[in-house]
Amino acid sequence: MPLEHNRLTRLFAELGASGHKVLVPFLTAGYPDLETTEALLVDIERRGARVCELGIPFTDPIADGPTIQGSYTEALAGGVTSRAVFDRVGRYRRGGGEMALLAMVSYSIVFRRGTEDFLDAAKAAGLDGLIVPDLPLDEAGRLAPAAAARELANVMLIAPTTPPPRRLAIAAHSRGFIYFISVAGITGQRDRLPDETIAAVKQLRSRTDTPVCVGFGISNPQTVATVCAAADGAIVGSAIIQRITEAKAAPREQLVERVGGFVGDLLAAVP
Repeated sequence: MPLEHNRLTRLFAELGASGHKVLVPFLTAGYPDLETTEALLVDIERRGARVCELGIPFTDPIADGPTIQGSYTEALAGGVTSRAVFDRVGRYRRGGGEMALLAMVSYSIVFRRGTEDFLDAAKAAGLDGLIVPDLPLDEAGRLAPAAAARELANVMLIAPTTPPPRRLAIAAHSRGFIYFISVAGITGQRDRLPDETIAAVKQLRSRTDTPVCVGFGISNPQTVATVCAAADGAIVGSAIIQRITEAKAAPREQLVERVGGFVGDLLAAVP
């Protein structure tokens, strides 16, 4: 089902026509608090970000390294829930926010609330899609069409260990873009990505029309540029969260300026 009115799919159609690539920053929703998350969304959009991934805190995140796990733990301790995140996304939209927004969310959260109710709430809040890392292709049959019926993209992940035929099957079911995991293991900052990852991304892009964005281990402008030479976009998470952690004792305005400046440096490396 085409998602004709979805911000994410419209963005990638525009980028594909122009030959440009995209940066996908990741923020833990509610870290260090929801007010700061909203302020960061406004700031990075002002700097040129077109899309952002919001992690909904969960007690047992899949494949996240200590940096993001720590941010989830602190956000949960502060009382952050999916409902609170949706409320804050709604505030961002009512304030004029136009970035495409994706929720990285565990399926246990979706299931506990009820798939239909969760998707309705996500759509009403102004989200454009979901990344459900613990819902494999074989079990995504119910979620994907329900999301598409609400014009929400269901972005699926491909690991470097995924066999090529299964990569193509996942690509055929992913909407918005394909999240290609750069390395086996957990999230975290790395100086460079394996050559075989770059080769695998190039091969996948030659076999599918769905855009491919690469995440895990992308931590600086140089790596962003390297990834974007092969993929349609680069996803940066741990490096951003680390800078939030380093600045969280500072006044909110200073934190936002410091983190936003780093995102601006990453944006400048995107062709």
